[in-house]
Amino acid sequence: MSFFENTRKPQGFGGKLMTKMMNRGHAKLSQWGFSNISAKSDAEVLDVGCGGGANIAVWLDRCRNGHVTGMDYSEVSVAESQKLNALAIKQGKCNVVQGDVSAIPFSDATFDYVSAFETVYFWPGLVKCFSEVNRVLKSEGIFLICNESDGTNAADEKWTKMINGMKIYTSKQLVAALKEAGFTEIKTYSNAKNHWISIVATK
Repeated sequence: MSFFENTRKPQGFGGKLMTKMMNRGHAKLSQWGFSNISAKSDAEVLDVGCGGGANIAVWLDRCRNGHVTGMDYSEVSVAESQKLNALAIKQGKCNVVQGDVSAIPFSDATFDYVSAFETVYFWPGLVKCFSEVNRVLKSEGIFLICNESDGTNAADEKWTKMINGMKIYTSKQLVAALKEAGFTEIKTYSNAKNHWISIVATK
């Protein structure tokens, strides 16, 4: 397995290294993505594909009277996220679970916000997974997607060759899948200089 496969599903020592690199490397993208939404302080949040747990920490800071759940299908990511957010877990403000986005292990209408940072590239069938996100969101809940690749930069295609099962989407493709999955109001933000996209979809 190449080291870069750990972006899809971190495993072993290389996976631990990758989660730490992701926490640092995605910080600016995350900051920009978070700037496109305002969050209620008592919100129930789910961060899907939580990686090394840095975005869980940001959510905890923004929703100080709320609760944040991290979910990832990688055991390594779950362990690293738990380590980074150990205090919040101890305080009962956070939990991190292993789970699959195509069958999210939570009841209907559980969360106010669901976020997906740098992860939808690897989701097995966008409409099915987006429908699952829609299901676990409360009425008027918000789904935040942030991608470092907007599908318009030819240089990014090298990653799809290096990482098995990775697919880069344009904002148009993401919006079409979100509509099909039942989201109503969809706003798209782009950072043309960096080829970043962020989408805020309301249930």
